[in-house]
Amino acid sequence: MNEEKVKLPDSLLEYIGQWKNKKGNVIMVLHKVQELYGFIPRAVAMEVSTLINIPLAKIYGIITFYHLFKLKKPGKYRISVCLGTACYLSGGNDIMAELENILGIGVNHTTDDGIFSIEAVRCLGCCGLAPVLVINEKVYGKLKKEDLAAILGRYRNQEAAVKA
Repeated sequence: MNEEKVKLPDSLLEYIGQWKNKKGNVIMVLHKVQELYGFIPRAVAMEVSTLINIPLAKIYGIITFYHLFKLKKPGKYRISVCLGTACYLSGGNDIMAELENILGIGVNHTTDDGIFSIEAVRCLGCCGLAPVLVINEKVYGKLKKEDLAAILGRYRNQEAAVKA
């Protein structure tokens, strides 16, 4: 498999240089990669592997172990549905099922148009508002399935306004 080499941004190369010989360097560098790209592109992971002299398999082991690292580009609007105890008991699972139904995608997937992606999280720290979801950084609490179409509609309308 012949993969194209990618040119990393100078800011990332500088960051890797600062962390190259420090303990915990892989996780810190992966955080920076995800901050820059929104996920960990394979070509970038390969470059990081070479630059910090860590096997690519070890990097992928870390990426797949920690749920916060993403291997696929998330949607413009990342929907995090809380499935922690309070949210789950208050209907978080129903919220998740309804989102999947409305958007036509499953957990950890992105809509074909790249607008929405869904992820399940264990706790958002808003237990008093259960069930809760967050779209990017906006919190929606005390949700009912019936609320979701209107919430998603606002984001779709924003996208339509941008394209108009």
